[in-house]
Amino acid sequence: MTAAQQSQPGPADGADLPVWLSRGLADLFPSATAPEVATNPDQALAARLAEAEGGGRPLRVKLGIDPTGSDIHLGHSILFRKLRAFQDAGHTAVLIIGDFTARIGDPTGKSATRVQLSAAEVEANAETYLVQLGLGQDPALALLDFETTGRLEVRRNSEWLAGMDLPAVIDLLGTSTVGQMLAKEDFANRYGTGTPISLHEFLYPLLQGYDSVAIQADVELGGTDQKFNVAMGRDLQRHHGQRPQFGLLLPILPGLDGVQKMSKSLGNTVGLSEDPLSMYSKLEKVPDAVVNDYLTLLTDLDLATLPANPRERQKAMALEVTRGRYGKERALAAQADAATLVGSAMGLGAAEAEVPEAPLAGVNFPAKAFYLLAAVGLCASSSEARRAIQGGGVRLDGEKLADPNREFAGPEELEGKVLQLGKTTFRRLTAAP
Repeated sequence: MTAAQQSQPGPADGADLPVWLSRGLADLFPSATAPEVATNPDQALAARLAEAEGGGRPLRVKLGIDPTGSDIHLGHSILFRKLRAFQDAGHTAVLIIGDFTARIGDPTGKSATRVQLSAAEVEANAETYLVQLGLGQDPALALLDFETTGRLEVRRNSEWLAGMDLPAVIDLLGTSTVGQMLAKEDFANRYGTGTPISLHEFLYPLLQGYDSVAIQADVELGGTDQKFNVAMGRDLQRHHGQRPQFGLLLPILPGLDGVQKMSKSLGNTVGLSEDPLSMYSKLEKVPDAVVNDYLTLLTDLDLATLPANPRERQKAMALEVTRGRYGKERALAAQADAATLVGSAMGLGAAEAEVPEAPLAGVNFPAKAFYLLAAVGLCASSSEARRAIQGGGVRLDGEKLADPNREFAGPEELEGKVLQLGKTTFRRLTAAP
């Protein structure tokens, strides 16, 4: 089932929920048809929402993130968009920075024990996450609303986990069994193949589940790969006498290849911090088969009102996602610049296009073409740059660079020219640092 199909949930998913909540929904538990809800309808999420809207306290909606890296991409943004929807509906988003749990690392999707990070590494990553999510930015263009009073709590789980004493840890461990842990697919696979599982990894789902107890969550958001962890939070809330949270799971976004999940390690991502031209250019090349998924999960557009023509649908999606990040004016400029740069012969019109700059100050001249690409950051290495040039994917002001050993004597040969990698990455070379 595609994300677009999942945006029209059936009764088991909660069809009585508002569109802003049900759009893109992959799983809701307990669902409206679960025995515990069917026999007691006031325990349904719709009833909990109505209770809040009728004068009760706003719902506390949990989203936990482990800052194990420094970049957020559009695949991550699906959950933050849903969290923002809860904020805009008047509820309280509780963003938990897993500064304690990140030092263990979520074993979900991993075939081996993760490398543990230092506290300093985690905190540095956390700060970059918050900026990318909108800290200090215009709320209209930010993923999360950091400005409106009562709409956001940012908590670090070291607040309650770092001081947990041994009796509390033993009590926590006593709420689960080895059998339950091995029921988690990732653990089961590793156990079945003889791949080591460190005991501290069993603590991860318990500790992140305890986060729900600490903040008294009503709803927890997660990807479809997080159901085990979210369910653990429900179990621990019951153990501590709290009303269990609802689990609301969203699909995993396919990457730019349209096949595998969006992942930095696979090189198929669009980063939130990418410039408008790069973002638009990458998105308008997304395979037709996943365009509706991108529209459903990354925009609020009504799919029924969009052009049926696949190319026009791609462009509408790319424009809307870029607009949501940078505003209408910059998104339209990015669209126009992309058309100019890709469609113009021999780079004509490139001078007028707004293209991110790449300084030549760090380049040692004379410089060969393959070295230049790596030195200005278009390729990760000289060998990668060689392959890109030999594959015909590099242009300088529209002219194909065919020889990786072509030499440039000095920056004056390159000043102001646009270096292009593939059809989605452009940089204007500048002599100034």
